Amino acid sequence: MKKTTFLYAFTFLTILISCQSETDKENSVIKNYTPIDKALFDEILTMDKKFFTAYNNCDLETQASIYSDSIEFFHDKGGLMTSKKKIIEGTKNNICGKVTRKLVNGSVEVYPIHNYGAVQIGYHKFFNNQEPNAESIPSKFIAMWRNDSDNWKLTKVISLHN
Repeated sequence: MKKTTFLYAFTFLTILISCQSETDKENSVIKNYTPIDKALFDEILTMDKKFFTAYNNCDLETQASIYSDSIEFFHDKGGLMTSKKKIIEGTKNNICGKVTRKLVNGSVEVYPIHNYGAVQIGYHKFFNNQEPNAESIPSKFIAMWRNDSDNWKLTKVISLHN
C-alpha cells in the first residue's frame, strides 16, 4: 500500500512540475518591447503629441485634420462612431475645457503595417478638470495610423476604459 501511495504521489509531483515548466515556457515567450523601427516609433509619438496637444487645448481644426474622413472610433462605453463631424462636435461639447489627456510614459508600442502605416498601442490617463482630486486610472488604447505620402491620418481608434 505504501509503495502504491508513494508511486501516485511521485507521479502527481512529476506532472505538477511538468505543467509548471510548460507554464514557465509559455510566459517566457513575451519579451520586453523594443521598437522595430525607431524612426517610425518617433514619428507616431510626434503625431500622438500633435493630436493630443490639440485635444488638450480644444484645437478642433487640428484634430479634424488628423482624423481620416473615414474614421472608425470604437469606445468600450460609447460604442462605434464613424462621423468625423460628430466626433469633433462631441469633443467640443464634452471635452473642451473639461478633460485633458496624458500619455503614460513607457507604455507605447508602435508596429509598422505594410503598405498602410502603423498601429500604436499604449496607455493614457484622462483628467477631469472639474474634479481635480479624482484618481485617473490608466486606460488602454489602440490607434491605426495611415501614411499617405507622409501625411499621417488616424483611421481607427479603440479606446478602452474598463
